[in-house]
Amino acid sequence: MDNKNFETYFDCGCSKIRATAFNKNNNQNYFCNESKFFLNYLEIDITYEFQKIIASLENNTKEYLNDINLMIDSPKMLSIEISLFQKLDGLKLKKEHIQFLIQDAKQQILRNYASQNILHITIKNYKIDGLNFEYLPNNLECNLISLDILFICLPKNIVEFYKNKFSELGISVNRVICTSYAKSINYKNNLSLIDKILFIDIGFNKTSIICYDNNRINFFHTFPIGSNNITKDLSKVLDIDLVSAEKLKLYFVEDKNLSKEKNISLDLIQQIIFARIEEILELCDKSKKLNSNFDQADSFRMMLMGDGSKILNNEHQNILSVPHRMDLLEEGVEAICQSGRKLTEGLNKQEVIIIPRKQTNLGFFEKFFHLFR
Repeated sequence: MDNKNFETYFDCGCSKIRATAFNKNNNQNYFCNESKFFLNYLEIDITYEFQKIIASLENNTKEYLNDINLMIDSPKMLSIEISLFQKLDGLKLKKEHIQFLIQDAKQQILRNYASQNILHITIKNYKIDGLNFEYLPNNLECNLISLDILFICLPKNIVEFYKNKFSELGISVNRVICTSYAKSINYKNNLSLIDKILFIDIGFNKTSIICYDNNRINFFHTFPIGSNNITKDLSKVLDIDLVSAEKLKLYFVEDKNLSKEKNISLDLIQQIIFARIEEILELCDKSKKLNSNFDQADSFRMMLMGDGSKILNNEHQNILSVPHRMDLLEEGVEAICQSGRKLTEGLNKQEVIIIPRKQTNLGFFEKFFHLFR
């Protein structure tokens, strides 16, 4: 039995590592830590960075850390959608029918995407005798049931890399979570957002798009362009090193002296930065048009998050030609890790919770799915 008072979440990004230890009995009691910013993930000693954060958390919590929940974002994140149906011929719909379809879909993903690790299984829609339902209705007789299921996956080699690194430190990984997906759910619920919402998470090496319609996830997509591309653009056009380019990107408004020292025009810096930002937002809009079933005239509210979006304050947003309302979400270490925590607590009713294999005292389906709570 676990007698520990704290549970810990590690968010491993491409430019920074963050972690928070939450008191299970007191939501106001938590401890955060994060690594320094790094331009090249391959050049850092990740084990050393883990050790520093772990030592800090253990010192604050007065507990030995032996297990964590791992949050990851990666340009290699993959979303797969699948639809399955079952004829019931007037039978009363039971949870076993849903479990059978989910298990069937899961096995198809495992067979056809053997190199992928399933992080999340979300039921986008229940269609019962031609009618759409956000959640499964009770005590309903029907002839045909179909499910639209979204799988969010990550290559197994990435998952194993992190698990092995933590294992070397005597720490096991309970669950692996997609950070962008978890954050979108948490912020949507915290802000009571409904209607058509487009979350855009601009990270270091990737941008993730999560679309919701009336509280229901519509699609999840990731493409390998992020704020590091802006740094590279500045470096190439201005003929400066990447470290100087990163500083210009982050402080091109606040630190005017930096551009003067480099004898570079602020207008030129701004043009380079916003050319790439507009490209990212245009790709997000194209993804929305390709993946959603809505009328293109529909108005979406765009919520920007991630370190890469911090460059966009209210003044800069007026420069961009964006067809939708756009809001910038401020987020810190605690908010990011709290998103993972709330997801593992099962607060998202659309998600099928995957139970770790070490819990072997459950029934066959219950080992995989806690869907009906």
